[in-house]
Amino acid sequence: MRIPTAEADIPQAIAALAAMGKPFALAVVLADSGSTPRKAGTKALIDESGAIDGTIGGGPVEAEAQRRAVVAIDTGEPVVFDFAMQGPAVAGESPICGGSMKILLDPSAAMHAGAFARAAEARRDRKRGLLLTTIQPATAEASSAAAAQAAPANVTVQFIGADAVEKISQAELPSPGAEALRSVLAGGTTRLFAGGSRAPAAAAASGPWVLVEPLVAPPLLVIAGGGHIGQALARQAALVGFDLLILDDRPEFTDLGLYPPGAKSRLGDVAGHLAATEMDGETYVAIVTRGHQHDRAALGACVAGGAAYVGMIGSKRKVGLIREDLLACGAATAEQLARLYAPIGLDIGAETVPEIAASIVAQLIAVRRKGTAARMPTG
Repeated sequence: MRIPTAEADIPQAIAALAAMGKPFALAVVLADSGSTPRKAGTKALIDESGAIDGTIGGGPVEAEAQRRAVVAIDTGEPVVFDFAMQGPAVAGESPICGGSMKILLDPSAAMHAGAFARAAEARRDRKRGLLLTTIQPATAEASSAAAAQAAPANVTVQFIGADAVEKISQAELPSPGAEALRSVLAGGTTRLFAGGSRAPAAAAASGPWVLVEPLVAPPLLVIAGGGHIGQALARQAALVGFDLLILDDRPEFTDLGLYPPGAKSRLGDVAGHLAATEMDGETYVAIVTRGHQHDRAALGACVAGGAAYVGMIGSKRKVGLIREDLLACGAATAEQLARLYAPIGLDIGAETVPEIAASIVAQLIAVRRKGTAARMPTG
């Protein structure tokens, strides 16, 4: 199998594997309860040898999924199983996190390659939508609690674009219902439904289940400046799920060969490109150009926008002078500049280029996950 993929690229990988006719199973965390290594909606691909691409948590739960996936691929039957992490003692082999997970192993995922391909296309175009996975126990016996440990199932997958979700009626989708779908799309959190209502985490054994996953565009990191720090930042930010747009006025630094696959670049006036870039709560801007004049112009072009994060590299003195200049000429307000992360990155004593990039990425993650991050001291 071995198509290296980030989790966000799994829909595209499924379409590619289906086209090649390679046998594989898609592992999906349907529900989680308590302390678990991964949450509902997490996916990985497992081939007929048991090799896994991606992760659903590692350790015993992943080993069990790999073992069961080999059998599922051989039989061609999707299965659902529950895994409890409630071992009695540290000295034992059973996991002791205290949570539980419900996991689908679907060797029929290639049959739904069209839906996954549409999801992958939406992601590339930075469009929103929902992925619906419906799991129906194959037999009445499979819905019993005992059979839940390896319940054969029938699986169907649909992709619905955001526009269609807003227009869909209850009659077109009786379960879990149009309003429930719109709620998931608006809330941005994966939910498992059973019997037309939201299932509790680690849902009861009886089906059918409908896993509703909101597909939203990954956060976009706009890197103003493609020098050494910009390149290192791009490599590390890609690993944690950011889409990338690099801006520079030097052709050699917009060469896409310098950046991770999927990155985009724009050549020309950096401030002009920033001013023309639509920014929202999923946009992050890192200003790391080659000089203070370029940094000042870039900051002036985006500080009033709606980005979730704007950070600028520089010494405390440089940052202070640029702040004063933007205020004096009316290019920014004190309130807008108060949101600026500058000097950029977390205060971890970074000195080398990779360390500086790591400090910036850590700050990006904090803002993405917590809404705010610590700032460098400016006093």
